[in-house]
Amino acid sequence: MASLTITPGRPLQGTISVPGDKSITHRAIILTALANGVSRVARYCRGEDCLNTIRAFQALGVRIDESVEELRVHGKGLWGLTEPGGPIDCGNSGTGIRLLTGLLAGQDFFTVLTGDESIRRRPMGRIVKPLREMGAIIAGRKGGELAPLAVTGSRLRAITYASPVASAQIKSAVLLAALFAEGTTRITEPRLSRDHTERMFRFFGIGTRREETTLLVDGRPTVGWNAVPQLVVPGDFSAAAFFIVGATIVPGSDVTIQQVGINPTRTGLLDVMTSMGADIQLLNRREEAGEPIADIRVRSARLRGVAIGSDLIPQTIDEFPILCVAAAVAEGNTIISGAEELRVKESDRIATVTAELRAMGAQITEKPDGMVVRGLGTTEDNGRLQAARGRSHGDHRVAMSLAIAGLTALAPTVIDETACIETSFPDFHHTLLELLGERR
Repeated sequence: MASLTITPGRPLQGTISVPGDKSITHRAIILTALANGVSRVARYCRGEDCLNTIRAFQALGVRIDESVEELRVHGKGLWGLTEPGGPIDCGNSGTGIRLLTGLLAGQDFFTVLTGDESIRRRPMGRIVKPLREMGAIIAGRKGGELAPLAVTGSRLRAITYASPVASAQIKSAVLLAALFAEGTTRITEPRLSRDHTERMFRFFGIGTRREETTLLVDGRPTVGWNAVPQLVVPGDFSAAAFFIVGATIVPGSDVTIQQVGINPTRTGLLDVMTSMGADIQLLNRREEAGEPIADIRVRSARLRGVAIGSDLIPQTIDEFPILCVAAAVAEGNTIISGAEELRVKESDRIATVTAELRAMGAQITEKPDGMVVRGLGTTEDNGRLQAARGRSHGDHRVAMSLAIAGLTALAPTVIDETACIETSFPDFHHTLLELLGERR
């Protein structure tokens, strides 16, 4: 069983980069595979989730040449995918399985999509319902609520769909299905979720438009879209978040993270941390593949508790575990509400984060839709947590958050079940050691 030992006592200092954005890498693979011609995808995420999406498209007949630096995707056009010879394993990736379900619903062949134990527990009905309204034929456990999902490609029709939750995965599954549907599909959300799919549609010249809170997509484009010479994937903000919080809460730290995506639908953590008193600068702002990026410099600062309501949850959904670490060592209370979506992630993140940080001495009260964190910033240990033996619960973000929490502990902390970090950030421990001055 893989584990990490975190030894506190030194500041984080230096300049690093983080893996390419996982969400954007998934979408880049999908849209270059459907393009006409060969595209290069640079600085892509090499985590297991994205490698599984590469394998999925190779199984669907797309040639993808891999190197450490880039992918060369030999796109087969909008209608060029072919039936795989067996089930497609999406591993631990909720994004992968949900987006592929939308894409494959409009094909003319049969596919079975599955994943690991975590994926087979996570809700799929939220995408199956609108896809079935479009005419998709999808079977699965509990009537399509759970994977594996068997998708029989069929002729789709456009729909007008009001999503009950702000979810980029629901929106993106419907958008991809809409490309193969007759007519114009309209999608409305209660709040704007991550907009990586819409941005990448525009980058490839795929027509989308907005009417207030509704997104419109015309189905069955007559000529498809062309390959791009190079698509550069921004650094993953969710990966950078661990070092943003770490550099803030470890005294004497000064860290710069280069080429990070700062899409405003993703960066709620910056707003929350700034309101808590963090010292964060965005430098050298520019754009890659339709996404805003910047270098992020963070210096240590004392934090104070804040209230985080449902309006900020869509922009902070993946950063919740590391944000709780910041709250645990801040001064005063942090109140998180409207976050019930966190109970259906790789783990029940409300329950797992509460349990693991409590074991380190944090004062947390769990609520159905969030928690109240009583910060330790005014205690006699001055915001420092206790050493403990933690467990990731198979959740990569919980594992990395506990590693950062360990930097504030009074003695070494051990985190078990850390192989899951490979799903998004294989070099996490190496990068952390580099900032601590341990070059291994």
